[in-house]
Amino acid sequence: MMNFRGRKRELGALEAAWRGPAAAFIPVYGRRRVGKSEMIVHFMEKKTGIYFVGKRAPGESQISEFLEIAARSLKEPLLAQARVNGWREALELVVKRWTGKTKLVLTLDEFQWMAEAAPELPSVIQALWDRDWSKSGKVMLILCGSYLGFMEREVLGKKSPLFGRRTAQILLRPFDYLEAAEFHPRYSDPDHARVYAICGGIPMYLLNFDERQSVEQNIMAKILDDLSALSREPEFLLREELRDLMPYHAVLMALAQGKTAPVQLSSTTGIDVRGLNYHLSTLVDLGYVQRRYPLTESKPSVRSVRYALDDPFLKFWFRFIFPHQSVLRMLGPQRGYAEIIKPEIEAYYGRCFERLCRESLPLIYKAEGVRAAFQCGEYWHKDVQVDVVGVREDGWTDLGECKWGEAGSMTALTAELEGKVALYPNKRNATIGRRLFVRSVKTRSKAAADEVHIHTLADLYALKSPA
Repeated sequence: MMNFRGRKRELGALEAAWRGPAAAFIPVYGRRRVGKSEMIVHFMEKKTGIYFVGKRAPGESQISEFLEIAARSLKEPLLAQARVNGWREALELVVKRWTGKTKLVLTLDEFQWMAEAAPELPSVIQALWDRDWSKSGKVMLILCGSYLGFMEREVLGKKSPLFGRRTAQILLRPFDYLEAAEFHPRYSDPDHARVYAICGGIPMYLLNFDERQSVEQNIMAKILDDLSALSREPEFLLREELRDLMPYHAVLMALAQGKTAPVQLSSTTGIDVRGLNYHLSTLVDLGYVQRRYPLTESKPSVRSVRYALDDPFLKFWFRFIFPHQSVLRMLGPQRGYAEIIKPEIEAYYGRCFERLCRESLPLIYKAEGVRAAFQCGEYWHKDVQVDVVGVREDGWTDLGECKWGEAGSMTALTAELEGKVALYPNKRNATIGRRLFVRSVKTRSKAAADEVHIHTLADLYALKSPA
């Protein structure tokens, strides 16, 4: 297993649940590759437990494998030979065999595939939990899944048989930009931002990048080299969850090219609106795509929805690799990078910098002592685009402009931001704060500083992640 990093808060919650007197039922969910399984296995080290990974296989074969794993984990060889009728008998038998003084950790990973093969499984677990497990205090049940939509509907949702039974839940998100930087401490702040624009906060991708090499060298060696682990990663990733990849490839490539409105996406992909909505909803459920609305104090209309790739690696791969696979293979990593990627990469970093800045705003508010509730996002309407918006409940709204390239004159950037402030719909007459996010600045003129808050990349990386 790769060297485990981070997740101290989540591990602390799991440890407290295991040590406490009551039974525990904790759904753990999050998009694929975020590190759920690694975290659970790390937590289960030196604890008696059963870790079972569901498969796209018939329920009977999964039950047989589960009993074999339970027999090995509990050192009860007769369990492997047991003849049971369904999951209820299998789970009941295994838990009854546990007579230890500590809780038995029972983890069912890839739970969505187990339930696909045995739709009755959530009801089975509900009956066992209500009748016995919740009262005995001897079970810690962890249901883990990568299909966010399934976990939210079938495990956490009001219509689920398991609704209201959980004692805690963990939505495991990708590492934030500060946590991601800890993977490569030797890199400069600009290189941290570049790596984050490619790998996001996904541990597997971050661990593949070698800080002894430049970011460019890593792109060539770790992505463009067709023998590398990441060269075809998106294909493998999508194939794990989806059957017909062709329409999803078309949608993801259009999103990576900057098409965000449903009408644009339908026109670019050739997929009718009904089919497009299905594919987009599936990608949202998997955690790869995000629905976005322009952020104002008013409730947004459904017509203003936009879609964006929420996974930086998919965004990079479908922007630069997928459309040019044949050419890149002929050119090789070095020429491929020089001819296909390098001419466009700084513009790509600039768009990703906007996301990093939006992510930093809650940390800025914390550092500034802001106590009011707030929302962070962006705003767009016709010809105006505001990169960073923070709507606070204390009568304050922040508008921000991001500049990855050479910042030049702060006065000119401030004037550009003022033009957008004038077009922002400030219906509640909030006080408007102005913020400029720049990679670096040569001088901070007093006039500009009086008008706006200026945040350099160094400032953003000097902030602290939430505890």
